[in-house]
Amino acid sequence: MPNLILLHGALGHNEVFEPFKEELSKYFTIHTPLFSGHGNTEIWENGITTEKYTQELKEFIEKEKLNNVSIFGHSMGGYVALCYALENPSTLHSIMTLGTKFDWTEEQALKESKMLNPDVIAEKVPKYAELLEKQHGAKWKQLLPAIADMMVSLGKNPPLKNNLSNINIPVQIMVGDQDNMVTFEESMKVYRSLPNAKLAVLPDTKHPMDRVRPNLLLNLIKDFWNLS
Repeated sequence: MPNLILLHGALGHNEVFEPFKEELSKYFTIHTPLFSGHGNTEIWENGITTEKYTQELKEFIEKEKLNNVSIFGHSMGGYVALCYALENPSTLHSIMTLGTKFDWTEEQALKESKMLNPDVIAEKVPKYAELLEKQHGAKWKQLLPAIADMMVSLGKNPPLKNNLSNINIPVQIMVGDQDNMVTFEESMKVYRSLPNAKLAVLPDTKHPMDRVRPNLLLNLIKDFWNLS
């Protein structure tokens, strides 16, 4: 069976893919790695960067001896998948991204990063704080500032900027029409910059993976990968 890697987003968890795994495992061998700092993994002592996560993806593919790999990446997972494709195209078949933010600027990254204050989240969004603690344990309070630093470094030096035309494998860029983190315009711009791309807008869909209707997404996945 061909291999499909499902990559979660920043502050996400591979458990978000549970509603999709049973159906997708009819067509693929499914892999759901966790990025460092997430779930029961340790935070890298030198901090978190997209380069580090791209390296983790490379190491995972090499360790599992995977080739002709397809990747579905949600949010940051999609960004990392495309960074990996820039450097390692020969191992990949194709990529789908959903809710991936591409338009990173320093100013905007600073604004986003300020929203990742653990004390403020614990006070103002206690249910989200509970979820973060459930998924990542007590270290969620260290994970938030580490992700905030990653956003700032991404804003200063976005690795995909001006490099998208070098990614020749098939890619489908997807965005929810109610995503408050990712704009239709930036998704369209990336779609137009990729040589072999498709674009899909998911109706009535917000940013979080657990707010995406499984049947809607599964139909788009099946269409892209010609599954029947």
